[in-house]
Amino acid sequence: MKDRYIDVEDLIAARATPPGISALAIVRVAGPGCVDAVSRAFSRPERLRAAEGRTLVRGALLDIRDGRPVDDLVAAVFRAPESPTGQDQVDFMTHGSPAVVAAVVDALAALGFRKALPGEFSFRAFVAGKADLVESEAIDELSRARTAQAREAALRRLGGGPSAEIARIRTEVHELLAACEVLLDYPEDEVAGNLTSRLPAARGAVEALAKLSAGHAGARLRLEGARVAVAGRTNAGKSSLFNRFLREERSIVSDEHGTTRDWIEASVDLEGIPIVLHDTAGLRSTDDRTEAEGVRRSRLLLESADLILYVVDGTVGLAEEDGEFLAERPDALPVWNKADAPGCGPVPEGFHSVSALDGRGFQDLALAMVARLPGGSGSADGLAGERQAALVEAARASLSDAIAAIGAGEPLDLVSLDLRAASDSLGELTGETASPDVLETIFTRFCVGK
Repeated sequence: MKDRYIDVEDLIAARATPPGISALAIVRVAGPGCVDAVSRAFSRPERLRAAEGRTLVRGALLDIRDGRPVDDLVAAVFRAPESPTGQDQVDFMTHGSPAVVAAVVDALAALGFRKALPGEFSFRAFVAGKADLVESEAIDELSRARTAQAREAALRRLGGGPSAEIARIRTEVHELLAACEVLLDYPEDEVAGNLTSRLPAARGAVEALAKLSAGHAGARLRLEGARVAVAGRTNAGKSSLFNRFLREERSIVSDEHGTTRDWIEASVDLEGIPIVLHDTAGLRSTDDRTEAEGVRRSRLLLESADLILYVVDGTVGLAEEDGEFLAERPDALPVWNKADAPGCGPVPEGFHSVSALDGRGFQDLALAMVARLPGGSGSADGLAGERQAALVEAARASLSDAIAAIGAGEPLDLVSLDLRAASDSLGELTGETASPDVLETIFTRFCVGK
């Protein structure tokens, strides 16, 4: 781990709100004695130093190098150990222009505050016991949430729900391990019943871990999202369907063939799942070099899409090219478009009938899309991170092996190894046994100021 993460006594400062012009911004500082340190450059130093935790003080921040005011602001004071970081902390609510924020950060640097590393405030909260690693990662997930479902799920993880369940499971593992080690140390004692009596609770812990593991795909999908490409022949209504998803006229709709010559993308919320939707060029052979390049790029995009909506014009019917594409990509979701048109033919088996013009069938299509995405039908209440999912699965496998070994009458020293492996996986999950390298990898993904 970088030395500066370990230096939790340093005075650190960073902007805690996104860059750019805004009405207000927050510049955060933390570290032992930071309130006294910033009071040296505050227009009301005695008032700031006397401020109790969770109070606001208005004043001007000064540049100690020339005594000139930098900004008129409000200081939110937090006192250790009740602050978010567990240390003295001040959040300065400044005016939001980049020039003001840069000047505030520069004035703090002149006071001896170094620039905080990504996630360093959250790291200090973790060190202080304010949050375990699952809750700390939820802070990052909350800042990246793009839909209401993702936000709510991250808040539940931040609130400690999964952490409490993991702690309960680890307690069961430790109690089974303790009973196992008593038998190893005192084999002459008749305490075998202490081991077998704990197996029902251990099996319940395995089921709880399996439930956490099963929820991963749904949680990850709602946090990370998916890429969906709208494909089909020219004039099938792809751009109209794209616009229907967006509820605005983003793609040009025309009766002319080859209007879309490159793919267009936009972000949408699909039943709580953040989707990057791509409108692609109509798939056909053409002598137009510009259109041909658009078709080539669209085909490349289709290879990386999580889901393809293949649109067919219901008034024209299936062409040979449609059948060839769907045979090559059986994972594509076929869409029978223009259901509103009088000349629309009967819907082929497996197709979803819609009208991009008036919206009929659109909700059913959206639900079918969600069902096709990995984890789309699952709950968002699992653990979203890949690291977390791998450790949950490792703990489940180790605990299952231990239970099976006990049932088979295998040597208890082997059972003990499996139980220790389960405990270690759960400890790394919450951070109790995580290595410095693991901690650095996690917290460096955070935004600066978090």
